[in-house]
Amino acid sequence: MKNNYEAALAHVLKSEGLWSDNPADPGGATMKGITLAVYREWKRNPHITKDELRVIPDEDVYNLYKQNYWDKIHGDDLPAGVDYAVFDSAVNMGVGRASKLLQEAVGVPADGVIGSGTLQAIQKANTRSILENFAAEKTAFYKSLSTFDTFGKGWLNRVAEVKTLSESMLG
Repeated sequence: MKNNYEAALAHVLKSEGLWSDNPADPGGATMKGITLAVYREWKRNPHITKDELRVIPDEDVYNLYKQNYWDKIHGDDLPAGVDYAVFDSAVNMGVGRASKLLQEAVGVPADGVIGSGTLQAIQKANTRSILENFAAEKTAFYKSLSTFDTFGKGWLNRVAEVKTLSESMLG
């Protein structure tokens, strides 16, 4: 739903935290949920350092998340609650994977691109059911990952927290 971006971003940033450079994390160095690789690509500068990532300006955080995630999942076109849930997942697991899980949750072919067919199916579906199905799809996906033993508890906690918060956003 239009105008939910800033609230959704605030929630995502709480979940993502600040600096992380865990050697077990395939994403590598990350600040506010933004990996060094993503920041370099977005800025079109392969020479950005970890130190520069650590002090990423808030304006860059806002714009990068809007362009790379919110706009690509059509956040302004999704129902309140669903917009935040899919946005959070896009940040955490990538736009394509989050889009596929949403498509699976609403029963349309999962091609990883939210288009008119997906949006029509969402509008016809019960929003609470979408959130239930989406949380189940995310849980199954996380459990399939080789890094589940290391990060699984946190991922499943996040699924539960996002689902609860998303449901509180329903009209």
